[in-house]
Amino acid sequence: MLPQEEQEILTRTGPGTPGGNLMRRYWQPAALSEELPPGGPPLSIRLLGEDLVLFRDEHGRPGLLGIHCAHRGADLSYGRIEDGGLRCLYHGWLYDRAGHCLEQPGEPSNSWTYSGERDSTSSSNISAQDVGGSDEQSSQAGAASTFHERIRHIAYPCEERAGAIFAYLGPGEPPLFPNYEFLTMPDEQVIVTKLWHECNYLQANEGNIDLSHLTFLHYTARNQGIGGGRNNAGGRPDGFSTVTIDGRGAAPAVEIADAELTRHGVRSYKVRRDFGPDQYQLYLTEFVLPNFTAFPGASRGDGGFGINWHVPIDDVNHWKYTFAFHREHAIDQEGWGHNWAVCTAGYRPTKNKANRYLQDRASMKTEVYTGIGFDFVIHDLWATEGQGPIQDRSNEHLGAMDRAVLASRRVLLKAILDLQEGVEPSNVVRDPSRNAFRIIARNGVFPESKSWKVVAGELEAEVRV
Repeated sequence: MLPQEEQEILTRTGPGTPGGNLMRRYWQPAALSEELPPGGPPLSIRLLGEDLVLFRDEHGRPGLLGIHCAHRGADLSYGRIEDGGLRCLYHGWLYDRAGHCLEQPGEPSNSWTYSGERDSTSSSNISAQDVGGSDEQSSQAGAASTFHERIRHIAYPCEERAGAIFAYLGPGEPPLFPNYEFLTMPDEQVIVTKLWHECNYLQANEGNIDLSHLTFLHYTARNQGIGGGRNNAGGRPDGFSTVTIDGRGAAPAVEIADAELTRHGVRSYKVRRDFGPDQYQLYLTEFVLPNFTAFPGASRGDGGFGINWHVPIDDVNHWKYTFAFHREHAIDQEGWGHNWAVCTAGYRPTKNKANRYLQDRASMKTEVYTGIGFDFVIHDLWATEGQGPIQDRSNEHLGAMDRAVLASRRVLLKAILDLQEGVEPSNVVRDPSRNAFRIIARNGVFPESKSWKVVAGELEAEVRV
């Protein structure tokens, strides 16, 4: 049970909210690179409750501006990309990526004159200062307008990595771009896509941290979960979303399920010891402040993992950006992309609340536990959207398997409250020597002679940062 006051702090991320202030201290995904091709039109986006326009200048560099022109509020997403920036169609004001107003064609030289006495009922009561000039300038015939130099439009820094465009919406100088391993891979060894969710970001991210849902929600016959055996492919050509399913139709024998704090968030794990003599299965995930989780199974073997990064659009909608990478070999881009294309159209789910996720009740008997197909992303979508636009956590009843969820809430809440007291958030890095993150995720079977903490240490040593 979560007090309402704390729930508001954790789930509200709009401008000026405590949770939103924390989110803005981090670099956040703003769009996929493929959404903004070179020479393409500007892209209207909503991020953390703010309406913005993303564009590439003539050199291909991304820029992010407030969507409404600083002059008369026109929509800049319809603008022209030219002359080093984005030009508004209404009056031709031109902005560069930093928000400087480069040109104001409608403000000619000697643009302000007036004569006669001013009175409160006459338009001549407006002075040159009211419109950005000066009475002194107006008296100088032919003087060029300097009004544009006083305009600084809303603009946010951008970085492009691993097929995504990231933005920093916070105050002051941006921190160093985080050196997350999955964002440093060669292009062929990482892939990213995204999926629209009609719910608050937090409940979806907590679904990644939930350790017990895999046995039930993702139980399918295609991966031999129904009728025997263990899943090792998740129905995807590259092994995406690998989980272990108990093939005997019973709950798994979980002996340990817990979480521990890390420098950057919460590491959660569960251990099963019904995989044969002298061995155990370890499932390990990692929540990273403030809004993504590393999970195993996004590649074959142990050379990589996946990231679900939940980015608020507003308080009741968000994008889930999913990255998958491998340290040693290329990701099957075509196969991976095909499976996402099957369940999405324009990054929106084809199975959704409006069509009840196309649930097939007959398939629940022989094929799929949920009846909504073999795509794990849709299973997770149903589970999180079904909790409502913003889950009411005052009515939940958490058990022993939910320790990681509770730990992640405590860490996130502390970070939000600490920021209100002026404490710099974790993972916001300004010292290059600290820009290294040993984030890990793994699903595998190990000998009893090797504890899970030893395994975790070995996995950390494999991280290339």
